[in-house]
Amino acid sequence: MKRASMMAVVIAVVALSSPAWAQTITLKLHHFVPPVAPPHVTFLAPWAAKVEKESGGKLKIQIFPSMQLGGTPPQLVDQIKDGVVDIGWTVTGYTAGRFPRTEVIEMPFLHTNALQTTLALQDYYEKQLRDEYKDYHVLLLHVHGGALIHGSKPILKLEDYRGLKIRTPNRGGSVFLRAVGATAVGAPVPEVPQMLSKGVVDGALLPYEIARPLKVHELVKYHSEFAGPQPRIGTTVFLFAMNKQKYESLPPDLKKVIDANSGRRIAEMAGRNWDEIEKPGKDAAQKAGNHFPVMPAAEVDRVRAAVKPEIDKFLKEVSSNAGFDARALYTEVQALIQKYAK
Repeated sequence: MKRASMMAVVIAVVALSSPAWAQTITLKLHHFVPPVAPPHVTFLAPWAAKVEKESGGKLKIQIFPSMQLGGTPPQLVDQIKDGVVDIGWTVTGYTAGRFPRTEVIEMPFLHTNALQTTLALQDYYEKQLRDEYKDYHVLLLHVHGGALIHGSKPILKLEDYRGLKIRTPNRGGSVFLRAVGATAVGAPVPEVPQMLSKGVVDGALLPYEIARPLKVHELVKYHSEFAGPQPRIGTTVFLFAMNKQKYESLPPDLKKVIDANSGRRIAEMAGRNWDEIEKPGKDAAQKAGNHFPVMPAAEVDRVRAAVKPEIDKFLKEVSSNAGFDARALYTEVQALIQKYAK
């Protein structure tokens, strides 16, 4: 081989192996909330920036909020699984019955706060949920700060729920609303403002953090909570996941970067984040002059008593339909949450 040809080969090899010339892998991250929403600003965008930095620029993550790549929020689980997108963040309850073991943790009166429940969810995932998410590379399962009813009237006793139409994100919310005499209307969160403004619903089950960017505090006047250690009705599980084949296609060094920003390594941060971003949402409602009725403990006990038969009924139905002991999982989840509440 001539000297000039040999030099050309050497230069080409060095160029291809040099980090400066290494190919950047771009991953598309799709989600359903607007870019001004706290989940985007305080979690998803910082996560993407951290991954890019720790990869030395070998990974680039393009975030597409507000379903910019098309489809609806319930379709995100299939977009991730089928590789339409590389990474997605969505609510598992938007596809009711698809993740039945996950739905157990969304039952009323289990949730304490985002940190404790998210940490409990990590244990629960490792013990009981891996098969439920076998088609995904799970980056994190987490919850929000807890749902309360943002509505057109104060709710201070059991009877105040009767006849109301309330938006819910999942079947856990439906169990609660059915038990107290309200009508559950399932819908993804982007639909909430229009539903409230047009009177389709009288209120919505939401945490404060997402109520603010949706301007729910401008559409309702009351934000009803409970007295006691569990002021919220329940919570919602979020799936932050990567297409399994896309993850497997990454070189080992980039898999390590993803792994370092997944699961238990980010669960505590995520839980604390979702607890912290509740405050700005509540502050916005306070500045709007809204009201925050707190149901007295004795009435909360009445509500709990009314809801228990519906929880039992739901667990029995899930056990029959999905082929596992939902009651046993419910008991396990209770113990896991209490473990982190100590």
